[in-house]
Amino acid sequence: MKIHKLFFVLLGFIPIWSSGSLFAQTAQENEVLLNATLPQLIDYALKNKPQVKQALIDEEIGERDIKSALSGWLPQINANANFNHNLKQQVNALTTNGETNYITFGTKNTSGIVLQADQQFLNAGLIQASKSAKYYREQYKQTTESTKITTIVEVSKAFFDILTSQEQLNIINENIARVEKQLKDAKAQYEGGLVDKTDYQRAQISLSNSQADKKRTVELLKYKYAYIKGLIGYHPDQEFSLTFNTQTMEQQVLLDTAQMLEPKNRIEYQLLETQRNLQKINTSYNKAAYLPTLSGFINYSWNYLNDDFSNLYNQSYPGSVVGLTLNVPIFQGGLRTHAIKKSQLQERRIDLDLEDARNEINTQYERALATYKANLNDWKTANANVEISKQVYNTIKLQYDEGIKTYLDLMTSESDLNTAQLNYLNSLYSLLAAKLDVQQALGTITINP
Repeated sequence: MKIHKLFFVLLGFIPIWSSGSLFAQTAQENEVLLNATLPQLIDYALKNKPQVKQALIDEEIGERDIKSALSGWLPQINANANFNHNLKQQVNALTTNGETNYITFGTKNTSGIVLQADQQFLNAGLIQASKSAKYYREQYKQTTESTKITTIVEVSKAFFDILTSQEQLNIINENIARVEKQLKDAKAQYEGGLVDKTDYQRAQISLSNSQADKKRTVELLKYKYAYIKGLIGYHPDQEFSLTFNTQTMEQQVLLDTAQMLEPKNRIEYQLLETQRNLQKINTSYNKAAYLPTLSGFINYSWNYLNDDFSNLYNQSYPGSVVGLTLNVPIFQGGLRTHAIKKSQLQERRIDLDLEDARNEINTQYERALATYKANLNDWKTANANVEISKQVYNTIKLQYDEGIKTYLDLMTSESDLNTAQLNYLNSLYSLLAAKLDVQQALGTITINP
């Protein structure tokens, strides 16, 4: 097994998605993923993960809310109808030349149909809806993007974890093969009377420990495969397998640690900026509440009057009105003043959120970068230790075969080699995860729209 090549293969997969870069293959719902690469997994997850689908539905819901709010600018047309039967008609007294007469007014049955159109010309609430529409759309899209970025990072780490575990399993299998041979040799030497049974017993113990390690790794791999299936929204009963592309370039391995941190590249910071813009519009709306409301209307009515219900709708008496309505708010007990002050305070609070976000982003970046550098050093050290351990093991194995070294020395060197290989893989996974964390902190993980 060429461990050092595994590092170049896996680390080259760390995603820095840009427009049209790694999404050539299309994942369809219910698609069977066999020998899937990391880009295929991410493409599938961005189409099928429930949280991503929910975010896209939230975008659609938000768009409906926006259109519903803006619909107030369009004419509002309503029709009303009524029917009244007067059980007792109104009677009034009419005095003429000193003589009083009692006259019954109206008819027993009245009915009316009114068709009216209203149009808003000046309305603070509708003005606010118009100004804030683009920022709400932006907020919904940013929320979806945040979900997708989180998905990319989680899927990538899960992918690297599985491949690392698979390589650990390969190391354990190689170790088992070595120990089985040693057990066979020790048994033959024991039966030949060349050594006592302690070498044979030690080999048995070492083999049992290696087999237990294999069992543990195999069981954990089952969980890890189940986890990544759930992560990408894949059906748990469908066939599923992973692979990786061995063609990668060396320049993809290392991370440019000299990149400048720009908080505005972070989607979390962009969301706060959008919230601040919306809050500014809300402040403007509260100030605009001092403005009058102006609307127009036009209607046409059909009126029906008759004492006899059967003849009520034989004759109509139409009417029509057009006019304007002006509503001027004069005094509301200080409501608008308090609303303006509150909105301004909320603006200041969001400014402080932005300041806190800048500090937090800087802390995240420094932590991720320090972890990456430390893990890079650990990986280099582990890689060197693997080579040294191999040399030590090969030398002691030759010396043991010549009878110079004891079986305990051979077991110790073998254990050191196995530990060095596993440490290498652990440091490899930690380095891969740390590089993703740095890229996320920098805000350089982007999604193809």
